[in-house]
Formats: sequence, structure tokens, C-alpha cells
Amino acid sequence: MLFILLIFSVFENASAFSNQNGSNTSALVEENYMRWINQIGSNFMKHIQYDKLDNQIEPCLTITVDKNATRGNFDSVQNAIDSLPFFNLCRVIIRLHKGVYREKVVVPITKAFVSIEGENADETIIQWDDTADTNGSDGLPLGTYGSATFAVNAPYFIAKNITFRNVAPLPPSGALGKQAVAIRISADNAAFISCKFIGAQDTLYDHTGRHYFKYCYIEGSVDFIFGNGRSLYDRCYLRTVSSSYGALTAQKRDNMLDDTGFSFVNCRVTGSGALYLGRAWGIFSRVVFAKTYMDKIITPEGWSNWGDKRREMTVFFGQYKCYGPGADYGSRVAWSRELTEQEAEPFLSISFIDGHQWIPGL
Repeated sequence: MLFILLIFSVFENASAFSNQNGSNTSALVEENYMRWINQIGSNFMKHIQYDKLDNQIEPCLTITVDKNATRGNFDSVQNAIDSLPFFNLCRVIIRLHKGVYREKVVVPITKAFVSIEGENADETIIQWDDTADTNGSDGLPLGTYGSATFAVNAPYFIAKNITFRNVAPLPPSGALGKQAVAIRISADNAAFISCKFIGAQDTLYDHTGRHYFKYCYIEGSVDFIFGNGRSLYDRCYLRTVSSSYGALTAQKRDNMLDDTGFSFVNCRVTGSGALYLGRAWGIFSRVVFAKTYMDKIITPEGWSNWGDKRREMTVFFGQYKCYGPGADYGSRVAWSRELTEQEAEPFLSISFIDGHQWIPGL
């Protein structure tokens, strides 16, 4: 009976989160989702569905998507995902032929081991234009959580050579409700290789889980990489399009015992406006930049306390061997740090995200 109840619970929740139109209010949806993950979902997925399963690299199925239905198995990304078994337990590759796919896409929590591969990121694009104040089909605002063009709720997701884009226009400074997420990642063990994430405010919602980004391009203005994931950004190009002040990261770690945080290694930061490396969204926010080029757009102080001086005593904001005109550590806020080799070492490799367990073969 317990198994049946858990199955029903998964089905009910997965159905809610696979609603392409995002009709639920963001705050309630996100709250319920995280409560379910913490209380039921994670144990269910670990002990019933994914027990003792490693990352599945070799595909059991390959399907194609093309804007012209005669040249592919499907003409939309969501239809291809919806065609998979309710509980997907083997690697499925969805190959996208080049084109602009205008749709909101959700990978439901039960459909693990999905790979989406484009021909190249410049010509293979998934885009939508929702913002936090866009009304859903229930007449209520979607919120930041619901504004995502693409949402990943299932573990072991991989994307290669894809652009995820929210084409909502760059909002004026101080505008409310204009968060426009290009991708939200609410699952463990997700990897992105040679992908692009393009938006303005709140581009990449690195929500929860361990994530790996390699050779990716990420563009935005304010808090354009944000959330409470534990993620490694490896040789990525980060570009701000702000016309005034912007912020690259807003990391949400709220407990000193959490192992979350963002690490940027061998990256490049350029763009326009004046850019903070990060704002302390979480009380124990943790962000590290290592061996990264920083253009002159970086503000001398480097970091913001989110308007709360108490956070200066608890955050972990660090640099290690960064270079370029914006990397000068001399004027940084006193509560950030220039890391020693020993302090930086845990953040410099895939070990930071336990990558040796699930990244090999990518």
C-alpha cells in the first residue's frame, strides 16, 4: 500500500510540474516542490527508482526533433520528452536539428537520464518570453520560478550544444516583476556542455542539486546566476549586458552546514555596466572565482552584502589567482578573501560536486 501511495504521490506531483503553461503560482509551486523533495521525493527516488543506479551514459534510444515534422520523430522538444516512459531508467538522447524552438519545456521528475543535443548552440535555440509578472492560465503571476523557458526536475540530465533563452526585454533599472529565467535546474547531477544561457534579469536559476557547466556562455544583467545549487563552472564565458549596476551571482546558502555554493574556474567575465561578482542572497552565501579573467567592469569592492551587514560575518566570498583589470584584490570589501592554495583547492575540480561519481564519460 505504501508503494502505491508513493507512486500516486509521484504521479500527482510530476503532473503538476510538467504543466507546460506553468499555471501554478510560483511561490506555492516552489514551496510544495521543495517540501515534497525533502519529505518524500528524494527518498522515493533513491530507494525505489534509482537505487544503486549509476549515471547511464550509453543510450538505449535516440530520437530526433525537427521544426519540420517530416524530418524528425517530433516537431517539439516537449513532445519528445512526453513520449518517454513515465519512469525512464535508461539514457535517451534527443537530437535537435538546428532551428528556433519557441516553447516552454519541462523535464518531469520521473524522467531521468535525458540528454538533449543540438547541432550547434548558435543555431539550436529553445526560447520563450515569460517574466515573473506574466499571468499563468489561472490568472496569477508565474513568479521567478515559473518564468523559466526550460525546467529540469529530473536527475542525470545532460545538454550539449543548445541555447536556452528567455527573450523578455532587458528591464529598466529598479523594475519589479521582470525576472525572466532562461533555465531552472531543480535536480541533482545535471551537466551542460558548450551551451548558451541568454537572458537579462535572473537568467540561470541554479536552484538545487549538483551541476556541471563546461565551455558554456552565460549572459544577463542582475543576479544572472542564482540559486542554492552546488555547481562548478569550468571554462565558461560570463557576460553582463547591464547598462548600470549588475550582479553576476546571488547564491542562496542559508545554513553553514549546507555544502552548496558556486565555483568558477578558468572562466572569463566581460560585458557592460558595473558588475558585482556576487550578492549575498543567502546568509551563508558561498562563491569562489579561481584563475578567472575579470574585465574592468568589476566594481572595486567586488561583493554586496544584500543590504544586511550581519551577512558580512557569515558569507564565504573568495578569489584565487584571478587576473585582468577587474581582478585587483586591493579594494575588495574586507569580508571577502584572497584564498590560499589550501583554501582554494576544494573548489578547483569536479571533486567539488562529487563529479568522479557521475561526470566521467561526458
